[in-house]
Amino acid sequence: MANQRLRTLLRWTKWADWAIAAVGFTIIIFVLTFFFDSSSTDGAASSVNLPASDLVDLTLLHNAKDRRALCLDGGLPGYHFQKGFGSGSNNWLLHIEGGGWCNTIESCSTRKTTALGSSNFMERQVSFSGILSSDPSQNPDFFSWNKVKIRYCDGASFAGRPESEFKNGTNLFFRGQLIWEALMDELLSVGMSNAKQAFLTGCSAGGLAALIHCDDFRERLPQHATVKCLADASFFLDESDVQGNHTMRSFYDDVFHLQGVAKSLDKNCLSRMGNSSCLFPREFIKNIRTPVFIVNPAYDFWQIRNILVPDVSDPQGYWQTCRLNIHSCNPNQLEILKGFRNSLLNALSEFQQKNEAGMFVNSCYIHCQTWMAETWHSPSSPRINSKTIAESVGDWYFNRGAVKLIDCPYPCNPTCYNMDFTRH
Repeated sequence: MANQRLRTLLRWTKWADWAIAAVGFTIIIFVLTFFFDSSSTDGAASSVNLPASDLVDLTLLHNAKDRRALCLDGGLPGYHFQKGFGSGSNNWLLHIEGGGWCNTIESCSTRKTTALGSSNFMERQVSFSGILSSDPSQNPDFFSWNKVKIRYCDGASFAGRPESEFKNGTNLFFRGQLIWEALMDELLSVGMSNAKQAFLTGCSAGGLAALIHCDDFRERLPQHATVKCLADASFFLDESDVQGNHTMRSFYDDVFHLQGVAKSLDKNCLSRMGNSSCLFPREFIKNIRTPVFIVNPAYDFWQIRNILVPDVSDPQGYWQTCRLNIHSCNPNQLEILKGFRNSLLNALSEFQQKNEAGMFVNSCYIHCQTWMAETWHSPSSPRINSKTIAESVGDWYFNRGAVKLIDCPYPCNPTCYNMDFTRH
């Protein structure tokens, strides 16, 4: 199982190198799997040794064709569902996987030949770890809940609309919004309609989807239910790169128009700005009524490698070693990275003032941190004020205390996992 997954991920890295965002999450999974392989007890890195009960089957969305809710290739979307037990029987945790976006006909056409665009290429079983784990030592607050891993196959954070398909003249299906709606209806029909507590979470592009659909998720559930949302490594910044170009803004603008996502975005933001800027969380998180928790590394390697220093902005390779390993950055580069951190904190400042908001912003050179035991909750997990991410999220969700944790600048936190791409 693990070897098959790695082979698939390796193929993804080969075709996706040229795409600013489509490659991001794939590389993360691929590298992190190797990074933790020698010491991990997490299923994501060692599922070959897991008993069958710890592997969760892929379910294809039953009414997808009737609802026109299709992946990029026109196939059925999928999810993995593990039933809750005991005190968690009526509680639901959903986690939307990440995987970047596609912004052109070419990139979407390539993407539909992978698990990020077609269920034909998705693993039929996956292990649940981190925030999805059923092990109380790994996931103390949510281990017994009904848990759903939502597979991501539309390329636009579940926001694409079929109206835009007729403009591109290709056999691509932009149905992210329809997938979201059909999936919610299916989960409601199998028990989520009786939820007492519910938690919509996601990583990277999946976390952006969780933010986009957070209030809709709340509205679909019983009024008496406690409903909250979490976005992990999803607070993407509209910052210029080291050459002064707004690479991410341009990329999002392409996604916005290609997949016709406007109708899925926050109406207040669109009335104010009217464009793809409403894909950036800073511009619409202020309008989300449902309580939200932000988990984000201040030195998010995906954002540094794709927003601050994309390949095209560094033709002479001045940043090459720094991008591979933050320990190799010189003082001038570290100062620029600190400035990027300050931009993140500034972008979060208004959100931080909300009473129901939660935050865990550490100073690690990493990306997503909730889906792996090593970074979610383990003896060696990153901590702020002696709290792991899992403990902090649990304290916030269950109102055990206010949680707005911001780390000191790099390299102050010895508990960090800092990715080293030179090792692979």
